[in-house]
Amino acid sequence: MENCDKKILDLAIEAGRILLDAGAEIFRVEETIQRIAGAYGIQKCSTFVLSTGIFVTAENEEGEIYASVKHIPFTGAKLHRIAAVNQLSRQIVEGKYTVKEAEEELAKIKDMPGKKPFTRIFAAGVGSGSFCYILGGGAEDMLAAFLSGFFLYVVLVAMEKREKQTSKIVLNMIGGFCVSLFSVIFYRMGLGNTPGSILVGSVMPLVPGVSLVNAVRDFADGDYIGGGVRFLDALMVALGVALGVGITYTIYYRMTGGILL
Repeated sequence: MENCDKKILDLAIEAGRILLDAGAEIFRVEETIQRIAGAYGIQKCSTFVLSTGIFVTAENEEGEIYASVKHIPFTGAKLHRIAAVNQLSRQIVEGKYTVKEAEEELAKIKDMPGKKPFTRIFAAGVGSGSFCYILGGGAEDMLAAFLSGFFLYVVLVAMEKREKQTSKIVLNMIGGFCVSLFSVIFYRMGLGNTPGSILVGSVMPLVPGVSLVNAVRDFADGDYIGGGVRFLDALMVALGVALGVGITYTIYYRMTGGILL
């Protein structure tokens, strides 16, 4: 296969890899790869995408075969990268970029920074307080939930900076343990009147909402393998959070003999 064709397919696969790594749906990844390859004149291109991998084969007019396999481990959602790759693929179809220019733009998208740590921490606090209000919490409950969610993400951001990556289940267990511990502490300090609303509101930043929504969309599009994998991943996250919360409340019951909820 000609070097130009390989560059086009490598470009399309890299765009798909960035999308899948950012938590995009299976159909979106396949559509983007096909769109980019077709825009540069490669018509015989087949893609098979799973939640953790991309398989691509292509054939040129001389009958030469190109095949590539990419493994992509599960990571968190990066919606800003998904939006950027979507926009780039549409501009490629419109003919606004050469292959080299598209490679440069894709490299920029790959290196796009996420939100700053303090922004994530503050957003977690605001989200926790807001959900607490929706669940019927008062002003003091909202403040307790805000502080619990705030300190939860302080712990999670600190864990992310460790040199050795922590297992997702362990990380969510730690998150569930810490956020329920903070909720209990603030409630026992007299901040808030409804511990249930405080706890549930504080836990919401840990809920794998994007994974669940994408799993349902994959099921709806007939991608049962991809949807099943994403759904199982979301269940494992929920299990880790539930174990962490359960450990905290078991310790509280053993120490005080009282049931908080």
